[in-house]
Amino acid sequence: MATKYNFKEVMNKPERLAPGHRMCAGCGGTIAVRAVLRALHEGDHAVIGNATGCLEVSTFMYPYTAYEDSYIHNAFENAGATLSGVETAYHVLKKKGKINDTYKFITFGGDGGTYDIGFQSLSGAMERGHDLVYVCYDNGAYMNTGIQRSSATPRYADTTTTPVGSESVGKLQGRKDLAAIIAAHNVAYVGQTTLLGNFKDIHTKAETAIYTPGPAFLNVMAPCPRGWRYETDEIMDICKLAVETCYWPLFEVIEGRWILNYEPKKKLPIEDFLKKQGRFKHLFKPGNEHLIAQFQEEVDRRWEDLQYNCSRA
Repeated sequence: MATKYNFKEVMNKPERLAPGHRMCAGCGGTIAVRAVLRALHEGDHAVIGNATGCLEVSTFMYPYTAYEDSYIHNAFENAGATLSGVETAYHVLKKKGKINDTYKFITFGGDGGTYDIGFQSLSGAMERGHDLVYVCYDNGAYMNTGIQRSSATPRYADTTTTPVGSESVGKLQGRKDLAAIIAAHNVAYVGQTTLLGNFKDIHTKAETAIYTPGPAFLNVMAPCPRGWRYETDEIMDICKLAVETCYWPLFEVIEGRWILNYEPKKKLPIEDFLKKQGRFKHLFKPGNEHLIAQFQEEVDRRWEDLQYNCSRA
């Protein structure tokens, strides 16, 4: 967007996620939610949906919620369907003159409730063209229920269902590219981002997603200190390394047009990202060099595919 920001003012806007919730220190999920909700314009109301997961159990305990806006907790599998129904009802009531205020519809889900259990609900909402934003806070596993692998879990990660041992090197499959899958639905807007610097990237993408008519999807890498095993104050460094190694590129797909938002001046080796996380410590044992090489090959291939998609714009 062409909007110019005074980020000091932006960051000082009233919070729409109240403090006092029970999310872990160093959790990327809450930081992502605060950043996305900060993109709402003053005076606009929102209905917030929330699939079951870490975020839900830590920000909502009936009858109390940490959200300043209207809030709906739904099951793991139906966040997309729930907000689709609310958004449809809103337009009907507004047409009848029963509602005059402007509402936006934003739902949050972790990767377990988005990539896996809730994918059919998400896909349906995108295909039907509902005017809503689905935000996935991608922490790469089912963290709330014990750090089990999901289809967002990267190759060779150590989880409780892909444990590292004498007969296992962690998860054998690569992570699903959900942003590309949703882009293939021909939706209005898809953005991939994470937690960086002054939060300009996530802010501008959230604002674009919220205020672009039609279905929009944001995929936000949101590290988890328990599942990824890092010190809580390292979260921003890990996010930056994910971008600089091209493990988590920053891009948008606007009406089918792919746009690369950032290209590192010097692409760092994937080791720089992996070595910060305890879930990959086994990769650095003697004899496992080929596993890091395979991880690097996958990152390189995906980066080349993204560059190709963006070059056709």
